[in-house]
Amino acid sequence: MTRVPPFARVILIVLDSVGIGELPDAAAYGDQGSNTLGHIARQTMLRIPNLRSLGLDRLVALGEQERTWGGSRGEPTSISSRGPADAPRGAFGRMAEASPGKDSVTGHWELMGLVLDRPFTTFPSGFPADLIAEFERRIGRRILGNVGASGTEIIERLGAEHLRTGNPIVYTSADSVFQVAAHEAVIPVDDLYRMCETAFDLFVTGIGVARVIARPFIGAPGAFTRTANRRDYALEPTGDTLLDRLAAQQIPVVAIGKIHDLFGGRGIARALRSRSDSDGLDQLETAMADTPSGLIFVNLVDFDTVYGHRNDVDGYAENLERFDARLAGILPMLRRDDLLAVTADHGNDPSTPSTDHSREYVPVLLAGPQVLAGVNLGTRPTFADLGQTIADNFGVPRLAQGTSFLDDVLEARRVEHP
Repeated sequence: MTRVPPFARVILIVLDSVGIGELPDAAAYGDQGSNTLGHIARQTMLRIPNLRSLGLDRLVALGEQERTWGGSRGEPTSISSRGPADAPRGAFGRMAEASPGKDSVTGHWELMGLVLDRPFTTFPSGFPADLIAEFERRIGRRILGNVGASGTEIIERLGAEHLRTGNPIVYTSADSVFQVAAHEAVIPVDDLYRMCETAFDLFVTGIGVARVIARPFIGAPGAFTRTANRRDYALEPTGDTLLDRLAAQQIPVVAIGKIHDLFGGRGIARALRSRSDSDGLDQLETAMADTPSGLIFVNLVDFDTVYGHRNDVDGYAENLERFDARLAGILPMLRRDDLLAVTADHGNDPSTPSTDHSREYVPVLLAGPQVLAGVNLGTRPTFADLGQTIADNFGVPRLAQGTSFLDDVLEARRVEHP
């Protein structure tokens, strides 16, 4: 007899970099005191009533004043003041990252049950000269940069020289990443992608860097703008993930945003690229309409790339409010057998001097008609608990790491196992 999963469909949304407070080992990463969401709420009047209603304000101080959103498009209707939600409509908790590191690859892999025992190789001051020389030889151009830097800052600093010379800009950060920036009118996007494939061979396959990122931009000096043609080239997962287990059981996975790139395409039945968080949410709603079962896995990257790395507190807050307004339309779309999970992969506190990711707890918020309201999941020791919960739901073999909390949030299970 075929097992029927409690939730036929799981919608997993990763708010890239929306951390909720420093981890105990944050000081080892230079991130002591970081609290992405808490510091934003301290500096702005953050109006996110739908996230509050799922229990987010039980996990991090968000202030008291908020706006009530209504209507089919989530228009603001009134303002009210109160503390934490009296009765969260879903289950809520926070998760610690067990893997060393604080990058997107590590965070997403751990969400899917793969916990690393050592961090990826980093070169915060730039890459070895011999490897850079080989990269230049293979692409037939010299490079500019080869330093740790903010992406927007280095484009402004070296963009004019790039326009004059045609040489691509190479930079990195505290994360394990090799980034190549180029103006689309100087180096066509397809050529930039080929350069990144060369870099992947040298730096990812060759020395264990986690990711190469293509960073195309347009505009003139003083007004450069990065485009939506970013592409990530990530190391393939070093072990089985939830996506592999689902694929083996022919349970479809729809990936939206950079999810496909972070997992090297493994275990993904359909991949949809997004040009912005708004576009990603449009694609999510379309996928919810035409994907009756399986996992819909979404990354919303603008929180990180557009606002976190640029230390833009107000912009980050506005993006949170835009997401919350869209959430008001997504929640009524949930079917009886749907599970919605909202989480993050690391922090990126825009209120600190650093423009890098931060080592933080992340929220886990669960909603759906079958989810017990008001369940506090506490502090989970690993992001993998979420992946294990989804594996438990679909009845696939257990992941190597993580503890399922399905019984804690599913009303039917609580009745069966008092």
